[in-house]
Amino acid sequence: MKIVSPAEAVADIRSGDRVYVQCAAAAPSVLLDALVARAPELRDVDVVHLHIEGPGPHLAPEMAGHFRHTALFIGPNARAAVNEGRADYVPVFLSDVPQLFDAGLLPLDAVLCNVSTPDAHGYCSLGTSVEAMQAAIRTAKTVIAQLNAAMPRTLGESFIHVSQIDYAVEVDVPPYLRPDGAVDPVERRIGEFVAELVPDGATLQMGIGAIPTAVALCLRDKRDLGIHTELMTDCVVDLVEAGAVTGRAKERNRGKIVATFMMGTQKLYRFVHDNPMVEMHATDYTNDTHVIRSFSRMIAINSAIAIDLTGQVCADSIGRLLYSGVGGQMDFIRGAALATQGRPIIALPSTAAGGTVSRITPFLAEGSGVVTTRAHVRTVVTEWGVAELYGKSIRERAAALIAIAHPDFRNELTVQARRTHYL
Repeated sequence: MKIVSPAEAVADIRSGDRVYVQCAAAAPSVLLDALVARAPELRDVDVVHLHIEGPGPHLAPEMAGHFRHTALFIGPNARAAVNEGRADYVPVFLSDVPQLFDAGLLPLDAVLCNVSTPDAHGYCSLGTSVEAMQAAIRTAKTVIAQLNAAMPRTLGESFIHVSQIDYAVEVDVPPYLRPDGAVDPVERRIGEFVAELVPDGATLQMGIGAIPTAVALCLRDKRDLGIHTELMTDCVVDLVEAGAVTGRAKERNRGKIVATFMMGTQKLYRFVHDNPMVEMHATDYTNDTHVIRSFSRMIAINSAIAIDLTGQVCADSIGRLLYSGVGGQMDFIRGAALATQGRPIIALPSTAAGGTVSRITPFLAEGSGVVTTRAHVRTVVTEWGVAELYGKSIRERAAALIAIAHPDFRNELTVQARRTHYL
């Protein structure tokens, strides 16, 4: 491992190379800035990553021709680039991402990572994001790291040895902060409905945003909950401190909170630092349906952009406008459905655009991506109640979903359902 300047660290990246970047709050901003500073001398560098926090300077319009992003999940800073044709989107289950590297489907010339400083044995922790990093590091020709004094040292499948690093830059840059979303009355009501479906001893998967935060607020009186999730946020820490999350009832990784990446405030990053209760694992473990189904009371809580009256869930686009990605929704929806007492939940507000658009629709808009099929969807929750779809006919599904749609749209939905003979 060579300790060098940021400019020296990325100096060997050439035009046409493919570079993988660590995701979410761990985005290696110092290395990214150094790479973008070389834009005038580079052409067609393929920058691959899941969602990353921060500005994403390689995604700016003026970088077209120098860098082209390949999105394995579309973050807010990448949406314009993808939809304007300056970046590419690969629909892929999060559980499959490590295999893209291991199988050589996305051969990597370099990987940019953001790790803790080495311990006495020479091991650095991948900190807030493990995702597909181990596969990227073992298959990339060159590994370039930020040795970050501000990166929390997380445990589990999170360590790389200094011998695996080719070039390193010493920095002191905290991971990006992402507070839990504020909760409005609609989201609070959704949280209450979802919490009623969560038994003591359940294992939970939750994402980021106001609805997971609302659910967590309503779970504080539960007992012996476990966490097995992609994303860990501040609300998990709140549940631990409330005594609701202990992990004692988990069938595997008992007593452990398992995640693959995390985003939150310094409260979260302080909690996970060197904490034996928290284990970080790659997505081919956290999102493996075999692992997920092994938790008998697995509760998976996911969201959607829209759902039609047959139960098809659009979660990665707004019509033809690509918005996010397949991610891990299907991994967890199917895994929870296969658990003996599991429950996969799609939770969403009944309307969008200030109440002017119903998220429950007769048909998905043209170009909408069906992330979760009508056969996989079981429980749907809005602020108006719970619809159970498993084993139900199209007629029964339409009636159940109309019953939890916003009252302003129920008559229109009923008319449309009758025209198509759903009712």
